[in-house]
Amino acid sequence: MDYLTTLNPEQREAVLHNEGPAMIIAGAGSGKTRVLTVRIAHLIDYHRVDPFNILTLTFTNKAAKEMRQRIETVVGTEARNIWMGTFHSVFAKILRVEAPLLGYPSNFTIYDTDDAKSLLKNIVKEKNLDSKVYKPNVVLNRISAAKNRLIDAKQYKKDATIASYDVKSRLPELANIYLKYEERCFKAGAMDFDDLLFNTYKLLSKHPDALNKYQSKFRYILVDEYQDTNFAQYVIVKKLAARNRNIVVVGDDAQSIYAFRGADIQNILNFEKDYPELRVYKLEQNYRSTNTIVQASSSIIKHNRAQLPKSIWTDNDEGKLIDVIRATSDNEEGKLVAHSIYENKLNHQISYEDQAILYRTNSQSRAMEESLRKLGIGYRIVGGMSFYQRKEIKDLLAYLRLTVNPNDEQALRRVINYPKRGIGDTSVGKLLIASDETGQTLWDIVLKVKGYLGGSVAGKIDGFATMIRSFMIFGQKNDAYDTAMHIAKTSGVLRDLSSDKTIEGVARYENLNELLNGIKQFVDDQEREEKDLGSFLQEIALLTNADEDEEDDREKVTMMTIHSAKGLEFKNVYVCGLEEDLFPSAMMLSSREDLEEERRLFYVAITRAEDQLTLSYATSRYRYGRLFNCSPSRFLEEIDSSYLNVKKPKERSSIFLERKEKPAIGGEKITSKEGGFRLKAKPIRKTFAKKYTAPPDFKPDDPGLLEEGMRVEHSKFGFGVISKIDNAPNSKKAIVTFDEVGEKTLLLSFAKLKIHS
Repeated sequence: MDYLTTLNPEQREAVLHNEGPAMIIAGAGSGKTRVLTVRIAHLIDYHRVDPFNILTLTFTNKAAKEMRQRIETVVGTEARNIWMGTFHSVFAKILRVEAPLLGYPSNFTIYDTDDAKSLLKNIVKEKNLDSKVYKPNVVLNRISAAKNRLIDAKQYKKDATIASYDVKSRLPELANIYLKYEERCFKAGAMDFDDLLFNTYKLLSKHPDALNKYQSKFRYILVDEYQDTNFAQYVIVKKLAARNRNIVVVGDDAQSIYAFRGADIQNILNFEKDYPELRVYKLEQNYRSTNTIVQASSSIIKHNRAQLPKSIWTDNDEGKLIDVIRATSDNEEGKLVAHSIYENKLNHQISYEDQAILYRTNSQSRAMEESLRKLGIGYRIVGGMSFYQRKEIKDLLAYLRLTVNPNDEQALRRVINYPKRGIGDTSVGKLLIASDETGQTLWDIVLKVKGYLGGSVAGKIDGFATMIRSFMIFGQKNDAYDTAMHIAKTSGVLRDLSSDKTIEGVARYENLNELLNGIKQFVDDQEREEKDLGSFLQEIALLTNADEDEEDDREKVTMMTIHSAKGLEFKNVYVCGLEEDLFPSAMMLSSREDLEEERRLFYVAITRAEDQLTLSYATSRYRYGRLFNCSPSRFLEEIDSSYLNVKKPKERSSIFLERKEKPAIGGEKITSKEGGFRLKAKPIRKTFAKKYTAPPDFKPDDPGLLEEGMRVEHSKFGFGVISKIDNAPNSKKAIVTFDEVGEKTLLLSFAKLKIHS
């Protein structure tokens, strides 16, 4: 058991915990992955627990893969038998076996977000509803939220409170859309991502034999990042652990930042209520960051009321002070950050891959990108378009999905006329009407097309059906790669893309070949038992952003939102845009819970840094096409000033002045080593007095109810009148003239205005 010698006393205690529930509170950089992997290895190596009886749930496939590899170094190939993966991948695996109990085929399709939105768009159109009101992303978010609260379409429609809210939101047909969406997914033999959770819950709730089977199977359950679980995940895990109660959850309430996705911090805060016999282990030693960064982060998070008590510390060096950059504009902020990164590489040999720029919103990347380009610094943006979201990739994947599950309506509609074969939207519309009226799937109607359509188009659709059936027969006898290559050639997709010799066309053709290369690698993997097309499709359907291959991105600065940065670490980190209403976001200031989530997000940002942390803000920034004056973020004043170094560049130079004295934020003189030049940093306000304080019962109205001329109340700016509403696509804005602070332009989706008569 040499692996135990690598642990500190607290980590060892958590690993040696054997029976019963336990919660491991793991501060940032405290080695939680090591504890999880060693604990699992210890269960197998010392306690002789069968790996098939261990369930480990993570939030990325990448995390699961890394853990499995570490465990394999201790217990060997037995590690491959552990049920380990994301919630969605593990539950999909269960549903592949048990789906028939719920009326689904075992080869059900998994709809991604684009598939789900496409189906909802079709339903809205078929119901003759206003697509500008019933936007696919809005409707999908509401349906997703309902599923994550384990509310199905029938319950949704019966709930008077929900109905009232939908009417107030001017979405009275949402319940009927949800019903139709649920029906169409079921008929197509398809589940969206939320269904993978919801249907697992239904399986365990409505089928006692299945519940008994998996409770007996999973004798030991471990959950990583427990603070990120939503209600559905919480309920499912609780059901699975009810018999043996050997559940260990690992997490950090201070890093709970996904409430907008349905994550509920109360799951970890109240874990002891479900398991009174709970043992709690605290991992408080930080191995990642310097003492300055560790203490500064602690000084921030202590301002939150809702948290589990812990005291993070480190044996690492004291480290450099945290630099604070004040810029006059967002463009200057980008230049100062880019020059700092360049100088780190030039003067201190810190590679670009060891440096990261984090921001609150994706829109902030523009100024940073422009400045990096001008200096010739390579960068990559995490969270851009995924490889699997490109059109040419989704087109071929639709053919592959249709081959595995011909009832997949979205896949069928996508490729029935691609490449063009003379089957128009009108003909497809008639088939859809027939499908709806008869209750049959669209594929069933296609197979009997001559009973519904005449003329040459019927022959073309019949030919398409014959081709798909030939793909199905071919796929039963061949592996995923041979089948995919056969489909790409026979369908005409490869020929269509190869005929486009433009730069974009060549890129699309290369992307398609890269997909085929990926399928070949899947088939050639010696450790993989199932190499059929269905297994490949399930694997890529469950990929997360963190799982994508990034080997070609070395020696590039990483840029991403803070939400995307969770779980990562870099030697040097720049956190940009620390201004009121940007970070913390204006939409997160209406309640203490929202503000505390923003503070946790800031905590996550600064704890990504190992050696050097730089914070920056601008005194003016363009937003919505207008220049706004900005105030420094309240989060800056919450950091103990002894850990900060306010910096300002010399005129016409990117070299920052080095200080002889330790300054406090608030205007102390900073002296450079060069010629005794002195300047004063602009003070960061110690208080952020608001001109108006909203009453405790302040509750904003639905933005859809707002009209020009209305008198409204804002939680920060007080009372005013809406002088104009700009209905720009995706950014509906209102210009409000407030009694005290004058004219403000507000995004209505974020404004949180209350109507007054």
